[in-house]
Amino acid sequence: MEKARISDVTQMHELINYFADRDEMLPRPLSEIYENIRDYFVVKQDERVIACAALHVSWSDLAEVKSLAVAEDSQEQGIGAQLVEACLREARELGTSTVFCLTYKPGFFEKFGFSQAEKTELPHKIWGECYRCPKFPDCNEVALIYHLEV
Repeated sequence: MEKARISDVTQMHELINYFADRDEMLPRPLSEIYENIRDYFVVKQDERVIACAALHVSWSDLAEVKSLAVAEDSQEQGIGAQLVEACLREARELGTSTVFCLTYKPGFFEKFGFSQAEKTELPHKIWGECYRCPKFPDCNEVALIYHLEV
């Protein structure tokens, strides 16, 4: 696992949007991935990006795990878990007290201690980003929160 590089963006975009096209996660425009490249971790097999995830800081006490995607032929190997753990580790290093995610697969995140929450507990996310989404306000993603000891 390593921090993403500019040369990884095209493959990250394809991976994320492969699952978005299947309605398993939200799509990310190429420009957004470039703009937030420093948020992302990638896992590569040779030169192929097989997984990615981002930790995006939303506010002084709030960060989001987003765009977690693992190629189908690389799932069930603990790669997603490694990415979540890397995001939580980075959140601790930054001094963030709360990490959240919005997901269609809450059970995966609950294994790490995330607990379901109301989206209203995330006003910085909702009014900073969600309102621009075509699924707003009828989004069916589940909000989960993880409280860190910092």
